[in-house]
Amino acid sequence: MALINTTTTGVLGSTFYADGSGNLTVQQNGVTLGVYGNIPAFSAYLATNQSIPNNTVTKITINTELFDTASYYDNTTNYRFTPLVSGYYQIIGAVADVSGGTSGGLRAHLYKNGAAYTYVNIPMTNTGVIAQCSAIISFNGTTDYVELYGSQNSGGALNIGGGATVGTMFSGCLVRSA
Repeated sequence: MALINTTTTGVLGSTFYADGSGNLTVQQNGVTLGVYGNIPAFSAYLATNQSIPNNTVTKITINTELFDTASYYDNTTNYRFTPLVSGYYQIIGAVADVSGGTSGGLRAHLYKNGAAYTYVNIPMTNTGVIAQCSAIISFNGTTDYVELYGSQNSGGALNIGGGATVGTMFSGCLVRSA
């Protein structure tokens, strides 16, 4: 492992610098090519079943972390990921039906900064349906955040499955710095 204590400029305008927390940033001609070290990533799941009403987009209270490398996921209050490193993140959210809905659709939604970003709709034709949504999303590194929502139109309330192996989960990681 190399430790770089000061900014070093090399050939072709390359710059390497450490931020004091163990991360290494590589730039070329003032453009960040990558950040290496404690890259923000999290994985969490819904601990117990959550009921969502018919035809209502509902925030999923993903409250149990498997890991959170930079402590950017809030699993107690807002159930959101707010990365403080700007860049492009792969975000995945899944909502699992454990009520046995056999009609209508089950949807997983990703919301960025409180507004719908993308979603997927899966027909509920048998029990155990999981709607999984993913996107690469740009974050500004200060105020941007993402949340997982679910919705369904089975005709009544539906239980979304909780537990580490059931399938209702939320995760993300930095794939490229901005």
